[in-house]
Amino acid sequence: MKTLYRWGSLPFFYRWTHSLLPWLYALTAVLFVFGLYWGLYIAPPDYKQGEAYRIIYIHVPAAWMSLFVYIVMASCGLILLVWRVKLAELIHKECAVIGAAFTAITLLTGMLWGKPMWGAFWVWDARLTSELILLFLYLGIIVLGSAITDPRKSVRATAVLAIVGIVNIPIIHYSVIWWNTLHQGPTITKLDAPSAHSTILLPLLYMAVVFKLYFITVLFARVRAAIVETCQQQYWFKQYEGLAEK
Repeated sequence: MKTLYRWGSLPFFYRWTHSLLPWLYALTAVLFVFGLYWGLYIAPPDYKQGEAYRIIYIHVPAAWMSLFVYIVMASCGLILLVWRVKLAELIHKECAVIGAAFTAITLLTGMLWGKPMWGAFWVWDARLTSELILLFLYLGIIVLGSAITDPRKSVRATAVLAIVGIVNIPIIHYSVIWWNTLHQGPTITKLDAPSAHSTILLPLLYMAVVFKLYFITVLFARVRAAIVETCQQQYWFKQYEGLAEK
């Protein structure tokens, strides 16, 4: 528990991310540019979908992140409800905005992919519908958090909603298995072997790592901004920024 409270301390987080964040910005930008070059130019065209398949290098990592960020958000919601760790509260709040962005990118790129593959931008497919519900959950948490003026009640309400809504995550993941759906089945997370060729799979896995790094970078930046907003009058913050005598 001491470790949890130490790592969840706002002064501790603010200090150790100060020098780390510029490196994360630079590393994310470089790796992202190389990942796009690998996926859009080096990887061969798909034998069925031709060049149109390349949208997976944005669509699939964004889809994975839309689920991952929700799990992080709900986990932090549980931590803040049980142990009242302040850092978990800020991460929980900032994850809602980032997760909503990843989900919107997933739906948008999925629509762009669906038109040439399925002949329609949108169908009420199980995977698409459950992903749309995920976007509504993110937006609902953002709106609920803004609608309640009491900060304590606000964050508790959004935490409960996030925890309840996590039931949608396995539904999204297994929707292509549980129902006869238009969306293609799993090709990468199959237990036996992925269906995609390594020349297509490797840049995809690379982009998945880059998207996760991007999430960490943006999350750290947003949490630091939230700390500045909420703690700028506190003594430790003024002392660290040189605004108060040590």
